[in-house]
Amino acid sequence: MFVENRLLSMKIRLLSTMAAHVNIASSKAENCAVRLLKSGGVIALPTDTIYGIACDATNTVAINKLYSIKCRNESKPLAICLGDVCDVQNWGIVDHLPVDLLSKLLPGPVTLILQSVNNFLDKSLTYQGKVGIRIPDYDFIRSVANGLGTPLALTSANISSEPSSLRIEEFQVLWDKLDGIFNGGNLSDNATNRGGSTIVDLSKTGYYNIVRNGMALENTILILNKFGLRNSVV
Repeated sequence: MFVENRLLSMKIRLLSTMAAHVNIASSKAENCAVRLLKSGGVIALPTDTIYGIACDATNTVAINKLYSIKCRNESKPLAICLGDVCDVQNWGIVDHLPVDLLSKLLPGPVTLILQSVNNFLDKSLTYQGKVGIRIPDYDFIRSVANGLGTPLALTSANISSEPSSLRIEEFQVLWDKLDGIFNGGNLSDNATNRGGSTIVDLSKTGYYNIVRNGMALENTILILNKFGLRNSVV
């Protein structure tokens, strides 16, 4: 009996230290993700490109934990993820952008670099006064961001320099370090389709600069050109 009780106790402790694995189709998935984030947790979840890991972008302790999990160079800033296009103006300067440009680019597999309007963002979320802003075309992560009420700090779910992930099994090395894993299934049937979002700097009036080609390069350039922006090194 003593041995059985001890094994049961060990099993309970082991389960308590494991990340919650939740299918995003579950009615409780969104609330679970928000609860973990509000408690300072770091979670994995699907986006419109690849799997990401995220935390509350206003929680410095959680951000530091995310960097540690990913083994990411602290000099490399993280993007912030928002729920709605109307929220972009709260975090990045958009007055110089053509009317309706944001709604043509977002939601989508694009990260916009803008001058930051928020002096309270952690240094890990800005670079030279600029911030990267992401609104994926994926309902679950947008609902989580809206439910949290603050931006998510977001990066890819992999060890730095390793391939990005289209299935949760591909970042299994991180599982025991995460507080929650939200499974959206296989994000692409094409195993080579791991380019992540297209990153474009729109901080300079009338110009754009492609920082990373990503998965939406052609469509992004087409939209920018239609709005009269010119390609330039910013």
